[in-house]
Amino acid sequence: MPYQFIRTDPDILGGKPHIKGTRLSVAFILELFASGATRKDILEAYPQIPAEALEESLRYAAETVDNEIILIDKLAA
Repeated sequence: MPYQFIRTDPDILGGKPHIKGTRLSVAFILELFASGATRKDILEAYPQIPAEALEESLRYAAETVDNEIILIDKLAA
């Protein structure tokens, strides 16, 4: 599914997924939520972020984790 607010660009944050028009990575947004910040807290601290971009960041993260492939090194096990 295409993303309206999530971008990757090798010249911005080393290519990490970020919110369009900012230098705020999806990982940073997730860290804010993980540390207990609410949507309201984040939107107040970063008014340049549209509310829809927060939702899309969470969707992007969920889809990325859902498609993650874990390789097991049988020699190390």
